Amino acid sequence: MTSGSDTDLPAANRQGSGHAAHHTISGKSSQPRPLRRDLLAMARLDRSVRAELAASGALFNAGYEPRMAQVHQRNAQRLRRIIESVGWPGSDLVGSDGAEAAWLILQHAISEPDLLRRTLPLLTAAAREGKADPAHAAMLEDRIRFFEGRPQRYGTQLDWDADGSLSPGEVEDPQELAERREAAGLPPLEEHIEDARSRAAAEGQQPPADYQAYADARDK
Repeated sequence: MTSGSDTDLPAANRQGSGHAAHHTISGKSSQPRPLRRDLLAMARLDRSVRAELAASGALFNAGYEPRMAQVHQRNAQRLRRIIESVGWPGSDLVGSDGAEAAWLILQHAISEPDLLRRTLPLLTAAAREGKADPAHAAMLEDRIRFFEGRPQRYGTQLDWDADGSLSPGEVEDPQELAERREAAGLPPLEEHIEDARSRAAAEGQQPPADYQAYADARDK
């Protein structure tokens, strides 16, 4: 599967967060804060390790790349403590860049599905209050649904299909998908898919040689 602000791996590799346009809320925090600095540092580490592993090709091997998994797990544990202490770190607390960093860390916390589920209502509420990007809440909801084997609402999480292409799979109420995506600030689905496929090709990602084995591993 692929990721929101980064291009991550297809789902059976369990390495990252759905291909989607990169959304940012306007504005930055007016002054540096330790919590904001921590979140930005964690996000930078995530992106730098991912870029290094993608460049070497190690990120795209079968399974969850151990070094990437370690970064995701350590960041998720720190984010959990932050949320327990202050709630969702929205743009009012850590600036728009800090809030986006928190979302990236959360999207990549795939080894802690309870954290994703427990945080979705907090992120959704923050988006309603203008303290988080609505697209971030939409992508998190889709991510949870994807890993639970349920239809997505926004089609943000792409994965390899039987034809060897990245696609969103099953979507709930597809006739209303365009309206839901627009309301969340997401681009049209066709644009999203084209962008995701282009980025995957640029990184050298390849569809699985044995799709059935891939699908079986993904759906366990």
